Amino acid sequence: MASQTGAIVQQSLNALMGDSSFLPNLQDQAREQAFKSLGSILSTPNKVHKAFLRITLDNGSVVRIPAYRIQHNDTLGPYKGGIRFHESVNEEEVTNLAALMTLKNALHEVPFGGGKGGVVISPRNYSSKELYTICKKYVQYFSDVIGPDKDIPAPDMGTGEREMDWMMSEYKSITPGFPYLGSFTGKSVINGGSLGRREATGKGVYYTFRYMLHDFLKSQSGWLAGSSNPYVQTALGHADRQLSIAVQGFGNVGSVASLEAYKCSYLHNKVVAVSDRNVTLYNPDGLSIPTLIEYTARNRGDLPGTEEALAELDIKAEILGREEVLYLNADVLILAALEEQIRGDNVERVKARILVEGANAPITGEADEVLTKRGTIIIPDILANAGGVIVSYFEWLQGRETQFFTEEHVYTMLFEKMQKTLNSILPAYFGDSYSLRENCYNHAVMKLSTVLYKQGKLY
Repeated sequence: MASQTGAIVQQSLNALMGDSSFLPNLQDQAREQAFKSLGSILSTPNKVHKAFLRITLDNGSVVRIPAYRIQHNDTLGPYKGGIRFHESVNEEEVTNLAALMTLKNALHEVPFGGGKGGVVISPRNYSSKELYTICKKYVQYFSDVIGPDKDIPAPDMGTGEREMDWMMSEYKSITPGFPYLGSFTGKSVINGGSLGRREATGKGVYYTFRYMLHDFLKSQSGWLAGSSNPYVQTALGHADRQLSIAVQGFGNVGSVASLEAYKCSYLHNKVVAVSDRNVTLYNPDGLSIPTLIEYTARNRGDLPGTEEALAELDIKAEILGREEVLYLNADVLILAALEEQIRGDNVERVKARILVEGANAPITGEADEVLTKRGTIIIPDILANAGGVIVSYFEWLQGRETQFFTEEHVYTMLFEKMQKTLNSILPAYFGDSYSLRENCYNHAVMKLSTVLYKQGKLY
């Protein structure tokens, strides 16, 4: 497991070790032995699967592409996690993301374990036919370890409902007579996918921020008003006033989160900046997010990058470098791009006092410590971007029952589940000295540890 996640898991175990109300039947030497077992179990994956996919390209040449499926832990249910297509994919990254999925599912009480997959390609460099072949080969090479009750992949960076449709079709072909609708989630609706799945992660990212700054603060205003907790002061200082929001990444997660912020009637927001792999667009008076979404839909996901393109859209914005979105004078920064965007070498330039991790691990451990000491609120990935896996669970249920929910019902269930998690985490966060990330990890590790203990896995 990568050092950041592993270190926080160990911190959680250290905190729980001294909590006499947690696993009270374990005392003295037996307790020490059990906690060593927990550290070992949660710091390593159960299984690492690697293959080199043999792909024939359109020009007739044959290439071998590295691919992974990491199965971290299945204590709470079948392995669950996305498959990403990206040139940066490597075993350490995929293992870390699989561990994060284990903890995320435990935190939100989703009955899945943690898994993750990856293929080392840049999808833009391959034709649709080549990508179709890659998807088929991935299922063929890993067919023994995936399935509706074993390991259920989903989309991730570089993949979407098209790739999940292709993969489910191949799984159906090579496992005739077996249930297949639940083998992959994030599929198109016509292929058994759930309404609302594509938007779920982005909606959940914004919802966690909105719930904290609006619903929770208002319902708990009495005891929060007298608190000296620095996180409380940061939250109260941003309540009931106009908030400027910058969004890094304008893909599936960032664009939906931006639109939710743009439309929100609970908070007085303005989205002042968005970015993609090429540019940052900045206007301190706010951007028209619907117009930008329509443009990216017509232009392979890219934002307008020239003055001429902006003029045609009647959008006023300053065109900046893609990384400048991180350093703007905004109240809130939603990170919906790649890992390790805020690091030790650039954290001092970050001005936003509230950061929301829409991507996985966009803030390194070193940067996290600096920001936390400032009193910056960081809504971590394990909490903020769980909307996708929650609705994937709903999709899995619908596939098993072959009865499908309305989009409105899906969103209602999503927000109810995230609200339950937030209500279990936020009082402790605003009431003690732990960061929100540490509180989330403590809660998840506690759930996993309790189940492992009751299953007799610590001896």
